[in-house]
Amino acid sequence: MRLGLLTACLPGEPLDAIAGWAAGHGYRGLEVAAWPREPDRPWQASHLDVDGFDAGAAERVRALLDGHGLTVSAVAYYENNLHADPAVRERIHRHLRRCVDAAALLGCEHVGTFVGRDVTRTVTENLRLGEEVLPPLVAYAADRGVRLVVENCPMEGWHPDGYPANLAYSPELWDWLGGLGLFLNYDPSHLVWLGIDPVAALTGHLDLVRHVQAKDVQVDPAARNRFGVFGQLVGKPSPWASGWWRYRVPGLGEVDWRRLVDVLYEGGYSGFVSVEHEDPVWSGSPDRVRQGLVIAERTLNPLLVA
Repeated sequence: MRLGLLTACLPGEPLDAIAGWAAGHGYRGLEVAAWPREPDRPWQASHLDVDGFDAGAAERVRALLDGHGLTVSAVAYYENNLHADPAVRERIHRHLRRCVDAAALLGCEHVGTFVGRDVTRTVTENLRLGEEVLPPLVAYAADRGVRLVVENCPMEGWHPDGYPANLAYSPELWDWLGGLGLFLNYDPSHLVWLGIDPVAALTGHLDLVRHVQAKDVQVDPAARNRFGVFGQLVGKPSPWASGWWRYRVPGLGEVDWRRLVDVLYEGGYSGFVSVEHEDPVWSGSPDRVRQGLVIAERTLNPLLVA
């Protein structure tokens, strides 16, 4: 296994600067953010412009990363592929296909995304919708030697009441994903606050894991006693604020990384472990973010066999 990082935590930094810093601080790969370059997307990054991406652009990116001894572990575009508005959904699918094209040109086997959810429909109705619209995307990727790897984040902020809005949130649904030809970009942090043992969940689904995201989580049981598992409702500062848990960089939360990495090795996983930095303590400036990435590297790299 090798250690990488998702570049979305440094949205204002150019890819060459991120690559140089990462290579000098123990990282060997980049999960490259590729959201559309639109001014109204403040929390999403675009370090790979997939619109019009061609062989020449791919060669420049490969040369940049090769020069630093880095690999593209995945192209990252996490969006709602079951969006309630068909026109928006089609725009998302169009961009996802461009991400697949870019990954193929880069020789990268993975594009990271979400399943998502039409929040106007029940989960059962969404399963049927997914069975209709997701297989063509899977086939498009497979025809180009690429796998779609789905992160298991609940994306509760997409739902008006804070309920799961990504059908990959529960291990119960992972076999359904696999049946459609999708794979997992496994992130243990989400499972912890959902009350699921991330090691047990991983053990039962190692065959679906093709990429791993390393994010930790810190839980406040006393605050959960006040707000409940679905989180704060009155005076909620943002759709993403739970009031009782928060993401942390690996090593500062509750995930047992030693056991998790051991299970990955035991199951034969040999891909990337990609740090997804969403830690509010180590945020606020690029320097703080990089300090958080240093903490993550010091936690994880000693567990990975070179």
